[in-house]
Parts: sequence; structure tokens; C-alpha cells
Amino acid sequence: MAERVQVREIDDDESRRLLRINRRGIGSVVTWRRAQMVLLSAQGMPLAKIAEVSFSSDDRVRDVIHNFNTDGFDSLYPKYKGGRPRTFTLPERREIKKIAKSKPTEHDLPFSTWSLSKLADFLVAEGVVDDISHEGLRILLRKEGVSFQRLKTWKTSRDPDYAAKKARVEHLYAIADGEVRPEDGEPEVIFCMDEFGPLNLMPHPGKHKDPDREPRRRRRATYNRYGGVRHLFAALDLEKDKLYGHIKPVKRRTQFLEFCRYLRTFYPDKVRIAIVCDNFSPHLTTKRCQRVGTWAAANNVEIACTPTNSSWLNRIEAQFTALRYFALEGTDHAAHKEQGSMIRRYITWRNRHADDRHLRAVVGRANVA
Repeated sequence: MAERVQVREIDDDESRRLLRINRRGIGSVVTWRRAQMVLLSAQGMPLAKIAEVSFSSDDRVRDVIHNFNTDGFDSLYPKYKGGRPRTFTLPERREIKKIAKSKPTEHDLPFSTWSLSKLADFLVAEGVVDDISHEGLRILLRKEGVSFQRLKTWKTSRDPDYAAKKARVEHLYAIADGEVRPEDGEPEVIFCMDEFGPLNLMPHPGKHKDPDREPRRRRRATYNRYGGVRHLFAALDLEKDKLYGHIKPVKRRTQFLEFCRYLRTFYPDKVRIAIVCDNFSPHLTTKRCQRVGTWAAANNVEIACTPTNSSWLNRIEAQFTALRYFALEGTDHAAHKEQGSMIRRYITWRNRHADDRHLRAVVGRANVA
């Protein structure tokens, strides 16, 4: 005669937990139904009767009881697979994203912009994927944050090392995004750094396109700059998604190195970091001044410069767009101290609310790298 299927002996704490799940009815209906089956079995109800009461089958009740005897309360909670598995592997998605962000002319194609059909045909022809639908490509690009936009103005880089510099910056971003594991000697932490300014004491109008709103008042005329200007040195830690900033009266190599030393203090010396910046002269190591290169070599730092006229590759630029939108538009500060306080308080707010929906929308529209 087959052994009777019954739940194992449960203690008082387990019985009270089962009762709470049954009485409150919170969470998944599947969890509540499974807990009911286990509790009825613990009360001595036979398997057929449990199936009748719970509107289930004998086999289903048997599986629930066996699973509870083996895995305990973990078996009560459903483990959904999340639907259909991903069709494309990580290397394939990276290659699709890389090609979508390039120009068709770079692949010897006779048109200036991509469309979904052109891009899909090219991906299949090049063997990147076996097949991809237009809608599937649209969804993939949306998830990867790639959108096709009409260009209004554009500076074409004539940097002879454009391809190498661009590839290096994109490789660093792949490390920061977790798409690539850093090899021995490669940076583990990536900063995007740039200067924002000059910060003038002048009215900054806001923007609105609502025709029903009253026109803005005329702005105060500013003919002189008696207080001078200021410059914001800012850096974005891609791993922590944190923004750092120092306001300086000038932006020279000395101030740049001071800010780099500040960034270096966030991680141990054995952790190699990379600082992505543009090719502004204070960021470079020249024959006349090698302080930047000497400091970087002595402190386990890589200075990765974007190509000429390609500062759009620097992800800090999108953060400056958000800074201008949230902290400067619609202001008219009387002193640099007041303006600097506003910027510092915004950076604090931004780091505390990095997942803010409105903030991410502004950054997402401005981010192209």
C-alpha cells in the first residue's frame, strides 16, 4: 500500500506563519493557495479532500506538499522565469548598439542616416545577427538608449587619432556599464570630467512654449562683469552614479590637477581609475608641461581624452544640461556666492535623487554616448 502523502511535522512558529499568510491574503494568490494546502495537510486532512477544497488536482497538491517538505517556505513563493528568454546575447547587443550609433558612411553605405529597415538589413548582411524584425530592433534600441535624431549642427572631427580615441572611450564606458570585465592593468573605476562655465552673474531665462502664459518680464541688462566669472569643475562617477563639483575662479592646469587629486581620494591607490575628459590644453601633457602625465603615472590614473570636436562623447555633458535646466534657468543671482550655493545644493539633491524620473528624462534626451 502506498504511503500517505502528508506534510512533515511543523512547529509553532511555522504554523503561525502559515496562518498569517492564509488570514491576511497578501502577496501572490499562488503563495496563498500553496500555504492553504500545506496548512490543511498539517491539520490531518487527506490529499483528495485538500484538492477538493482548494479547487485543484491531486497531483498538484502532492507536488506542493513534497516541495514544502524539501524546501520549506521558499517553495510557497512562485519563481517566475520572466517570459521568453533574450533572443540576442550581450556581445550581439553591444555590436548592434555600436553600429546604430555610427554613421552609414563609415561602413561605405551610400546614405547619410540609418532607418530601421536599413539597419536591420545591414546587421543581417554583416552576419551580426541571423535575423531581426523591425519591431524587435526598435525595442532593442530603446532598451539600449539609442534613438535616431535629426542633426541641426555638427562639427566633424578631423583628429587623426579619432577612431582610436573614440574606441578607447567606448571601451571604458563598457567597463563602467558592466558589459566588459577589465583586464589586468585596465581601470576599474571611470570618471567623466569637464568644466562648466563661465558662470556669469546674469539673468537666465526659463523656457516655456505655452501660448496661454503671460510673456516674461524683460531681463535685467548686464553690461559689466565687476565680479568676474567662475568655472565649475565637475566629474561623474559612472559606477556610483554620483556627481562631484568644485567651483574655481579660473580653469588652468593647476586647478585641473587639484580636482583630479580630489577624485583620486575616493578610491584606494591600488584601484586604477580613468578620467575621461576633452582635449582642452590644461588636460594634456605637452613638451613644455608634463605635470598631468607625471601625476597620472604616479597615482595609477589614466587620462583618456575624447577626439577633437567630439566632447559629445563625454557623458558629463548631459549632466550639465540637467544642471542648467534644474538649477540655473529662471534665476538672477546677485553674487557668485549665491550662485555657487545653488549649484552645490543641486549636486547634493541630484546624488540623493539619481533615479528621479524627471531628471533621468532630461539626462536621457541630452545623452548621446
